[in-house]
Amino acid sequence: MLESGASTAIALDIRTLFVVATCITLLLGVLLLFAWAQDRIHALAWLGAAYLIGGFSVAAWGMPSSFSPALPTGIANALLFLAFGMIWNAARLFHGRPSRWGATAGGATVWLAACMVPEFAQWPPARITLSSVIVSIYVFLTAAELWRERRKTLSRRWLAMFVPILLGAVFLFPIPLAGLLPSDHDAVSLASGWMALFVIETMLYVVGTAFIVLALAEERAVRVHKDAASTDELTGLLNRRGLLASAQRLINRRADSHEPVSVLMFDLDHFKSVNDRFGHLVGDEALRLFAATANANLRASDLIGRFGGEEFVAVLPSPLADAVAAAERVRIAFEAAAASVAGCHVGATVSAGAASGVPGTDIASLLMRADSGLYRAKANGRNRVEVAEEEMKTIFTTAPPAHREEAAGHWCLPAPAPASKPALAA
Repeated sequence: MLESGASTAIALDIRTLFVVATCITLLLGVLLLFAWAQDRIHALAWLGAAYLIGGFSVAAWGMPSSFSPALPTGIANALLFLAFGMIWNAARLFHGRPSRWGATAGGATVWLAACMVPEFAQWPPARITLSSVIVSIYVFLTAAELWRERRKTLSRRWLAMFVPILLGAVFLFPIPLAGLLPSDHDAVSLASGWMALFVIETMLYVVGTAFIVLALAEERAVRVHKDAASTDELTGLLNRRGLLASAQRLINRRADSHEPVSVLMFDLDHFKSVNDRFGHLVGDEALRLFAATANANLRASDLIGRFGGEEFVAVLPSPLADAVAAAERVRIAFEAAAASVAGCHVGATVSAGAASGVPGTDIASLLMRADSGLYRAKANGRNRVEVAEEEMKTIFTTAPPAHREEAAGHWCLPAPAPASKPALAA
């Protein structure tokens, strides 16, 4: 009995495959539209609509021949190619890229134009080849959109691309076979077998793509909520919580490679006076202006956040000398930019304190030392960059030219007036 069972070929009923593929595709389309209604991600709406159109196209394929005269020639294939184009366009929208309407409908348009040629409509190898090329192009374009997503690690981008690349290669497989068959009978046999394979691969593709997109949508929703919890609403920078968490991760990475980390603490000078003289709206605009100025004058690898009120903190993966130079760039740029804020002659300036630590130094210790440098800057006249007293042995400080004195070949600052250091800079 085992031998008999082993010798029996497994027959795939095409009509059954069409019914199963139609049900799966339509169900996934409804699921994606429901997800769009919940999250309002436009890519999900495009993908859900694509699946519904694809489901109707598969249903049209499996429709009895008695109904075929009611459908224009090639319309079932054209709907399927339109669905694949919409899937590609959904991948573009998901990653913030504009729609390409012409390219989305390009495959369907090419197919309908080809079907108007009688020789093409009556030659199965030509139809198989063109169908495989159109579908494969859209599949590989979808994979390319996933590859261009730079916010993910390389391994995760490869994982998201695996299904489109594999199925794109499978869709191209019938092309060389169609060209090798000499007789119409063999071509028709290939068409029937390829149709079954095509339906199965299409089901795998739509299920795999829906799974990937839903996973990405869930990840995006989590990231949006996480970013909202760690972002300052006024300036768009990291808030205190987000900055401390990111700074600790940066310190840990630098400790693994035995490299130092530096901290800069900025405080807008006489900010209460700005609010009293010009109003809180101008004060808020001054805070936003400093955030934009600091972002423009720091590197992409530097962290910058609003620590509270008019106080900002930057964490730099660099030695103290580089951090002091960066702080001076920010100070000079902000002094120039804040001469006028929201049409008012504000003349805002900023003071900064700098500190650095050996690999693995605690972020709280670095903040205390940077705050000490900030207090020195306030005590020495404001609108300047200072380092804590314990840092003076390793690096010179910078200040506006009027306050500089040259000694022993280095730029040094006059000794600060004696004063007791508070817990936070004034």
